[in-house]
Order: sequence, then C-alpha cells, then structure tokens
Amino acid sequence: MKTKYLWGYMGSGKSTIGRAAAKSLGVEFRDLDRLITEESGLSISEFMASRGELAFRKLERQILLELAGFEGILSCGGGTPCYYDNAQWMREHGTTVYLSASVPWLHQRLAASRLRGTKRPLLADVADENLMEFIAKHLFERREFYATADYQIPVDQMSTDQAVAQLVHYIQTR
Repeated sequence: MKTKYLWGYMGSGKSTIGRAAAKSLGVEFRDLDRLITEESGLSISEFMASRGELAFRKLERQILLELAGFEGILSCGGGTPCYYDNAQWMREHGTTVYLSASVPWLHQRLAASRLRGTKRPLLADVADENLMEFIAKHLFERREFYATADYQIPVDQMSTDQAVAQLVHYIQTR
C-alpha cells in the first residue's frame, strides 16, 4: 500500500478521520504536525513563534521526504500541499485525499476549538470577528492546490463515521 496523504484546511478532521480509517484498515497512521513537534521538541505554536514559518515549512518538507515509502495514512498540515512542490510530490508517491469543507462549517469548528483552548498558530492574531473572513481568504488561496488531490470527501456534508467509511472504501478499492 502506498501512502495515503490526507489534505484539508485546519479543522477539517484530517487527524480524526485518518486515525479512525487507519484503525479500520489495520494500517499505520501518522500526523505530520505531530512528527514536526517530536523532531523539533516544540509545539507548532512555539516553533512558528521562535523560528518562523519558513523554517517550519523547511522542516515539514524534510520530514515529508523522509516518509517516502511509508505505507499507511499520513495526515498533512493544512498548508503542506501549498509549499514547494509538495502536492505534486505526494501525488507521485501515493494517493492524495482532500477533506473539503465549507467556510461556515470550518468557522463553526475553529471557533469552537478556540473556546476549548486549542492553539492554532495561523489564527493566533485573528480576532474572533475576523475569523470567518480569514478562513474564506485563506481557503481561497489554497483551493488550487487542494483541487489537485486524487479524491475529495465533502466532510461538511456527512458525519465523521460517514467520512471515515468513505475514506476506507476509497482506499480499499484502489
């Protein structure tokens, strides 16, 4: 089995859906952001604050390339397909699946995660009243990359269990 790369905007459920699908399929699951945290010894927020986004994207790329040949499901960061030639590289080394979602749905999830204290570096300086506009602009900028995925699952139109089932079915039929 080649790597199945999960793409999607933050809050789209890449880790939750990917982990559940991997368990259902009996394959390994890895989270690129978690691997970056383990490699650097810093949380993503701490890394971005101390070293900046460019250093983050370089380490992200390095770890992505080190995972060539990984047989399982890899949850990528929301921006991973948008930097370097990562999107093309992932399509050449596996299968890419975009977990798509609408701006209002993402806004609802990200606003709720803020209330729970979840820290997302890209949203740190975004005021609550500007969150929806930020997501819309950011998602618009990334859509051309996300649109190149091999497969798309509209996660905002289904339950988590339905999204997991659709991902599992897609993987099993490829």
